[in-house]
Amino acid sequence: MPNAPFPPNRQVALLAFDGMPLFEFSIAVEIFGLERPEMGPDWYRFTVASLEGQPARTTAGIRIDVNGNLQALDAADTLIIPGWPVDRPVPASLIAAVQTACKRGARVLSICSGVFVLAASGLLADRRATTHWKYTDQLKTAYPQIEVVPDVLYIDEGQVLTSAGSAAGIDLCLHLIRRDFGPRAANMVARRLVVPPHRDGGQAQYIERSVPIEYESNRLAPLLDHMRRNLHQDHRIPDLARRAGMSERTFLRRFNEATGLTPARWLLNVRLCEARDHLETSDISIEQIATHTGFGTPTNLRHHFREQMGTTPTAYRQTFNRSPQNA
Repeated sequence: MPNAPFPPNRQVALLAFDGMPLFEFSIAVEIFGLERPEMGPDWYRFTVASLEGQPARTTAGIRIDVNGNLQALDAADTLIIPGWPVDRPVPASLIAAVQTACKRGARVLSICSGVFVLAASGLLADRRATTHWKYTDQLKTAYPQIEVVPDVLYIDEGQVLTSAGSAAGIDLCLHLIRRDFGPRAANMVARRLVVPPHRDGGQAQYIERSVPIEYESNRLAPLLDHMRRNLHQDHRIPDLARRAGMSERTFLRRFNEATGLTPARWLLNVRLCEARDHLETSDISIEQIATHTGFGTPTNLRHHFREQMGTTPTAYRQTFNRSPQNA
């Protein structure tokens, strides 16, 4: 977890280079590069830098004008590296620029195969990282000192953040907004993008069948809504299967195909997300949060929170609470 909720400054620098994927590049532009007066005067400032300060051409053949060369990274607190061609060596000048930025405390975020730039720069040694499932084996082989986590959307190691392929970059960028400004700001940006405001980083990258057939979808969707509305209840597999109109074996299989998770893991993720929202936006007690979210006791909440988040609920609240009383 990060040590502080806000970066020293709001400058975001996005790397541009010949052969970069247009979609990954556009994610950062859309989220950090647009004017958002509704977010107030403290919102991010944005610049695009290339290796030599020259325009860059995407894989789609579109030319991107830039604001400067790698020196533009010196003023930025957050660096974003879009997908890097995995068979292309990372230039020494880029490695030096990324290392210098990291040494002075800047955050570095990669989308998809951009992780190979971070790896070549030595930022991921003895750290967890992820990338598109297609490249995880290659990353493991090339950099065995990295703990590659193959089946998650993104990983936040505090100063260094990595995401899986393409759309997972949206999730990571929204996560960063949530980290910097709180859930309300992340929800506002997500609403503009018409995407879910929060997908947990531990969610599976690849789901065997992301959309169940219509008949099963009609049974599972109301069930998931019911579980969300009643987090305080004990949801047993026989009861859930009966509510979905399936045998237990079929229910477990269809649930995993639809969500990529077991019912227990899905429910734990939702409960943790709800607990985080309460900790960030309210001043109700830890006991009340534990009861409301289905953990039952503060001890149980603290156990799962520390196991999944690497910190305690109280410490998390002290760092991220944005309630009016603490504004």
